[in-house]
Amino acid sequence: MRVASFVIHQSRCSSINGKGFDFFVAKSGIVIPGAETTEPGRIHICLEGDFEHADGSLDPETEEQFFVAARLIARLADAFGVPPDALLPHGEGCPGARFPWGKLVLSISDGYH
Repeated sequence: MRVASFVIHQSRCSSINGKGFDFFVAKSGIVIPGAETTEPGRIHICLEGDFEHADGSLDPETEEQFFVAARLIARLADAFGVPPDALLPHGEGCPGARFPWGKLVLSISDGYH
């Protein structure tokens, strides 16, 4: 499968409803793969949470969740030969107006953010 980008969702998104993602990253840091591919050419990653009304600060659990998501993106980017910063929002309201995009930024040289 040729991958061009990653599409980021929040679990509050109405299109998720237990599906509509390739990987789900729970607040606990557990990564759950989707049952089937969502969209050819794009990997959909859903993070548990509501980032529409968040204030931008993350508690320690959510910090860990974003670290796990960033590592997942780095590994998938390496496996599929896609830039790890090829991140797209799912839509206008998803993953939320206050989604902390900077927490998914990775250093290409060392794989960490």
